[in-house]
Amino acid sequence: MRLEYFQLIDRIIDLNLTDLTIRVAANVPTTSTIFEGHFPGRPLMPGVLLIESMAQASGWLIIGRNRFNKMPFLAAVKEAKMRGFVTPGEKLTVEASLVHEGSGYAITEAKIRVDGKLRTNATLTFSHVPFPNPDLRGHMDAVAKRIGFPQQALLP
Repeated sequence: MRLEYFQLIDRIIDLNLTDLTIRVAANVPTTSTIFEGHFPGRPLMPGVLLIESMAQASGWLIIGRNRFNKMPFLAAVKEAKMRGFVTPGEKLTVEASLVHEGSGYAITEAKIRVDGKLRTNATLTFSHVPFPNPDLRGHMDAVAKRIGFPQQALLP
């Protein structure tokens, strides 16, 4: 994770476009200015960043599903539950599955686990639109390469 750049996904572990699921790895840094204020003496990963981690994993699933032709944007968070704390240095596994898609929207169910134990889950809604400009598309191509997006997933 590179919190200061809002890059919360380290690598894609598995992308299954048949089952419409994704699993990614994210390592919470041991130090960050975020932990200085959240909370002094008891550093915790902010819940909003856990939700963003699930949104980013879900977004890569949606990008794969749409063969890199559309960009997802988070539109709604429903039923988000923080079931336990996430602390600096922990290794997260973020899973998402696509449960509905249509009319320019997609809905995912996402979970974060640490050592197999559920810490957070949510239902997330996205709008998805064609990439608004070539710069954003180029940026997403570079990020896809960095996190190991499986290019074979885009083959017909």
